[in-house]
Amino acid sequence: MNEFAVILDAFHFIRPLWLLLLPVILLAWWVIRRGQVRQGPPADGLAPHLRSALTVGSDSQGRLRPIDGVALGLLLLVIGAAGPTWSRTPDPFVAQTAPLVVVLEVTPSMAEKDIAPSRLERGKQKIRDLLDLRGGARTALVAYAGSAHGVVPMTEDPAVMLPYLEGLIPEIMPVEGEQAGQALALATDLLSQEETPGGILFVADGLDPADAPALDGAATLAVLAMLPEGVRDRGLDQLSNATVIPATPDASDVNRIDRLLAAAYREALLQNTEQPWEDRAHWLAWPVILLTLLWFRRGWTMRWAPLLLVVGFLPLSGPVRADGISDWFLTPDQQGMIAYRNKHFERAAELFTDPLWRGYALFRDGQYETAIEVLDRVETAEASYIQGMAQIRSRGYRDGVRAFETTLERDPDYPHAEDNLAVAREIVDYIERVREQSDTGEHTGEGADDVVFDNEANRGADTDMKVPQEGEGMGMMTTDQWMNTVDTRTGDFLRQRFALEAVRAGSVETTSDAEAPATGTAQ
Repeated sequence: MNEFAVILDAFHFIRPLWLLLLPVILLAWWVIRRGQVRQGPPADGLAPHLRSALTVGSDSQGRLRPIDGVALGLLLLVIGAAGPTWSRTPDPFVAQTAPLVVVLEVTPSMAEKDIAPSRLERGKQKIRDLLDLRGGARTALVAYAGSAHGVVPMTEDPAVMLPYLEGLIPEIMPVEGEQAGQALALATDLLSQEETPGGILFVADGLDPADAPALDGAATLAVLAMLPEGVRDRGLDQLSNATVIPATPDASDVNRIDRLLAAAYREALLQNTEQPWEDRAHWLAWPVILLTLLWFRRGWTMRWAPLLLVVGFLPLSGPVRADGISDWFLTPDQQGMIAYRNKHFERAAELFTDPLWRGYALFRDGQYETAIEVLDRVETAEASYIQGMAQIRSRGYRDGVRAFETTLERDPDYPHAEDNLAVAREIVDYIERVREQSDTGEHTGEGADDVVFDNEANRGADTDMKVPQEGEGMGMMTTDQWMNTVDTRTGDFLRQRFALEAVRAGSVETTSDAEAPATGTAQ
């Protein structure tokens, strides 16, 4: 089902009783307009050609009259008051689009260069374009050849996925073949852990006909066919329910995939009865405003127009702002919501007055410390949960533990709070164990850098390190400089990890149990 069909199926009115005023308005319009139509002058004793020349406005019945604009405006206002809607209000604490598992085929056939620079590299480019288009939505990555492997779990940060995506080449796959069925099972398992239904995207140049029935029966599945124009694949041709999208030189294929995911998200959101319906009445306010411009036309000014203007401004309370045209019609929170939905999080944080929404916009913009301060004003489970996520992102792990504990105190069933609390505790424990293991007991006391660990448990001892002074060598390297000296490629890491997973799954055999993990190769 496409996005338009989903909208059409969900369309209804939140307050339908207002629609009872529609026949009343139409009846009043007909009565008033009928009384305003002039009657022609008597024709007795007047020649027809003279009557036609002397009569003015005889065709006024077919012209637009002021009452027509008033009636149309009232009709639109009544329809708006009825609350037209076709979607539910998005949950700010859930990704604003459907979760997606990208399944990439990493086989020798994908190395073919009939699609520049190659089928595989072009597929990676399409995945990166899709990540940019989705704007931080939850996405996972799976790779497969003769065995399927989870590369990156669900994440909202595309920067985490990019290095692993670059490391995927056919040489690192432990088993040759095309096991799309295994990849589908792995992708389905990842989606089952999400709160909302999502989609699966296969990026492949072909499909084993034996796997076609399984893929065809999967819900919300699409295949981006990395094949040159005019080349067909027997397995892909067997798919009837799954959407097969040919790779294009431009971004039309990626845009089509994004629209399919948007339709899936809307359809899933409609099933969430806990979320209220989103009132779309404001869309009808704009044509009403344009119709009021006709009142300034000569002969169209309504006698009750001043009264309507006075009544319209009576509900206003507090100081009137005129910073821009948008302030005339939208509150700051409404403007902030528009900026938030357009993924302009910094602008949304400036506009929001609601501290919860402002804190969440700051969190999405990466201003973690400011978000934590703003959310201190809100004593809800949602606020402490966002604070916990912000603390983890800013490496305040122990404060993150406290925030998640507060969330569970406020709402013991808050989604993911218990899992995140366990992860935060593991991180704190890991840092303290590393501190213990790295304790050398040296206390030279000279030239020490101030290195701070989250170690409230006082595990281990402080160690001072002598910093070479100027002229004593290179000096102490920064963390980034030290990391740049480490020659570790993601492809090598994935090769070893995939080989180990293949051994554990029984996909390959090794000469000894210890050889595969050590060498990263399968015999």
